[in-house]
Amino acid sequence: MNKYFNVSVASLLVVALGSIGTAQSQQRNLSAETAGPTGVPGQVMMHMADVLGEKKVADLQVAQGQTLTNSVRNVAEGKTDIASAPIILTFLLDRGVGPYAKLGKKKGAELAANLRALYPYNAGGFFGLFYTNKGYKSWADMKGKSIWNGPPRGAALNNGRATLQMAAGLKDGKDYKGVQQNWGQLMTTLVDGSVDAFVLPVTWPHPYVTTMSAAGKVSVLSMPKAKFEGKLAKKLFGVPGNIPIVVDGKDVGYKGSLTVISEDGKLRALGTAFGDVVHKKMSFKLAKAITAAHISTLGMLKKRAAFMNSVGLAEMDAVKSGFCGKSKLKYHAGAVAAWKEAGFNLPACAQ
Repeated sequence: MNKYFNVSVASLLVVALGSIGTAQSQQRNLSAETAGPTGVPGQVMMHMADVLGEKKVADLQVAQGQTLTNSVRNVAEGKTDIASAPIILTFLLDRGVGPYAKLGKKKGAELAANLRALYPYNAGGFFGLFYTNKGYKSWADMKGKSIWNGPPRGAALNNGRATLQMAAGLKDGKDYKGVQQNWGQLMTTLVDGSVDAFVLPVTWPHPYVTTMSAAGKVSVLSMPKAKFEGKLAKKLFGVPGNIPIVVDGKDVGYKGSLTVISEDGKLRALGTAFGDVVHKKMSFKLAKAITAAHISTLGMLKKRAAFMNSVGLAEMDAVKSGFCGKSKLKYHAGAVAAWKEAGFNLPACAQ
């Protein structure tokens, strides 16, 4: 049964309790999917579960640790109400390529057209990390080394490899030994000495860096400014969901235990844009209420974890948020209304 249409009296009762398309009760049960609980997407979603319940907007039933490739499709198909979504996945679904290749372009585009965003954020930038006693001074020193650069497949691995190529022209398997593991294995690998360096998506401060700092002094490599503004960078930043991340080195924390390697003290990186997405058939009223709850509790969300101050919350600029360009993902009309009422300007191309 398609959850957005009433086909019987019995189904009407179900829809009234749990569907996103019906306003029969003030507080609805909504299903949600997100990644691990400690990362940015998980923090955002669990925060929303708390505040939506408190504000009696909805009871959000959250499934954590999900594969977001599947979560995005589930929302597009009407099987899940809200999901954490890397912007790149909505683009790949629209094209029917990558993890959605079996769907084909026509079906993929039809599904992608069902997606609408509520609010933006990002999962941090891809930086180079290593123990300071290794003595590396630049990305070029990564040549010939073993480098943890992502899980066995997916957007993170692509961006990890792209970072090394953009920074120093290094290719996995040719210029260095890429090490891939599932995210669950990473925390052990960070401290066991089995690899020489890491290329990881990091916000500041971050549990990855904190874990490493407990075992010794750590150095972080910024993308060189010239490379960050070069031809390859422009090409990479033209991919939907890839965004430029710039952080002032003095704001990263870890005084005395972290060395910032940058020509001007700025940490630059290739970042990954996210947004929480819903089906286009979610009612205007509900989408607006969820988004308004998000906006009104941004201060609480930033206090949920120290690194939440640097993840692009309420960043509406098209380039910095990963919207527009080749991406067709737009905000839900209800979300647009909520942001505008709160005094924010949204890019016309994302409305």
